[in-house]
Formats: sequence, C-alpha cells, structure tokens
Amino acid sequence: MSGHSKWNNIKRKKEATDAVKAKIFTKIGREIIVCVKEGGPDPNNNAKLRDLIAKAKSNNVPNDNIDRVIKKASGEGSKNNYESMVYEGYGPNGVAVIVECLTDNKNRTAADVRHYFDKYGGNLGTIGCVSFMFSTKGIVVVENNGVDEDTAMEDCFDCGGDDLTVEDETIVMECDPTAVSAMREALTEKGYTVLSAEAEKVPANYTQLTDEDSIKKMQLLLDHLEENDDVQNVYHNWEMPDDAE
Repeated sequence: MSGHSKWNNIKRKKEATDAVKAKIFTKIGREIIVCVKEGGPDPNNNAKLRDLIAKAKSNNVPNDNIDRVIKKASGEGSKNNYESMVYEGYGPNGVAVIVECLTDNKNRTAADVRHYFDKYGGNLGTIGCVSFMFSTKGIVVVENNGVDEDTAMEDCFDCGGDDLTVEDETIVMECDPTAVSAMREALTEKGYTVLSAEAEKVPANYTQLTDEDSIKKMQLLLDHLEENDDVQNVYHNWEMPDDAE
C-alpha cells in the first residue's frame, strides 16, 4: 500500500507538536458533535460515536474532553451546527486531491481551500473530477507487535477483513467500509492495539513527483489543508517520498 496517504498523515500527526495536537482535538470534537446530533449521545446505541471515541483516545484526547464535547452536543439549544463539504481538485502535476470538511461557514472554508490550491500550484475542480479515481474502503491500522504474517492474515480474515499489508511498525488491514466498527472491536478482543479504524478513500493508482519544486508545493498544499480547522480529512494519490512522511 505504498503511498497510502491517510496513514502517512496520521503518522505525522502522532509526532506533532502540542499546537497541532490541539487542532486534532478540535477536528475530532467537530466529528463527535455532528455524530451526536445525528445518532444520539449513547455510544452503546451509536456505533459511529463508539468509533469516534476510540479514535479520540488513540489520539490521546483526555476522557474529560470527550465527555464534555458529547454533553455539549446533546444539550438543548446547542449552537454547534456544522455542515459537511467536499472539495476536489488537482495538486502540482495533476496529483488528485479530495478534501473533506466540517464547517459552520461555507464561504470561509471554500475561500481558504481555493486559496491553498491556487497558491501551491494546483487548481480546485468540480465535484466528481477526481473522486472516480478513489474507492471507499475500511482501513484498520494496528500496531505490529511482532505477530507473524500468517497469523495476522488469519486474524484479519477472522475479524472480517479482506486483505492486509505488514509494515515495520504497523499492520494495515482492509475491510468493507460498513464493517469497520465490528472489525475494530474484534481485533481489540484478540489483543491488537488499534491505532486507526475508519472508512477512507483509497486511490486506484498513485502519481509520483520528481522535481523538487513540485514536491515542495505539494507538501505545502497538504500541510496548509491539514492545519485548517475546517478540514477533517485530506486524501490524495501522491506517492509520498519516505522523508515526507
């Protein structure tokens, strides 16, 4: 799964500064607010909320912060109304980029995203211009605790997965996007440490950048998108060099 952009992003975030960690808390908090408004505050009856709580904990969000956001979102008269927006476009040299946002100000978010694309050698397109290059898959990432590949493969299939890639520090498992919650819980029961479990957009093929200017601009585009509070997820088909991860 060379260049799997989302996990590269997560790895960078886990090594991030406190300031960036605060942004991660903000982004997950928005997801929880929307989830609670849609499905209620009880994680026993809201599978998506269970996943988000697990996601928050894997990013070291304190339990008090999680509880506070849930209570705030479920309170009467809560003014936190976020709308989901998706932007598609191209980075330098035609790298496909999808940006998923949760925003309380569509005009601000659209202007910010367009500015980043324009400034760093890309162009914002219309909905559908690059999404056909991606498929939605359940991606569950667990710590590689030294288990041999055959056992990991057996456990993956046993928990509802379809395929896996064993890396030095992690094992990336694929499943149907609707099976993410069940697979996360099943792997946890088997003793795996789940680092990430989400439905993600995975590109059918990847694009390489060879000149330094394009690589620098692409990295800056991703950095600015990820640093924006309104942006939840960024997917792309750039086969990132090792030193960019």
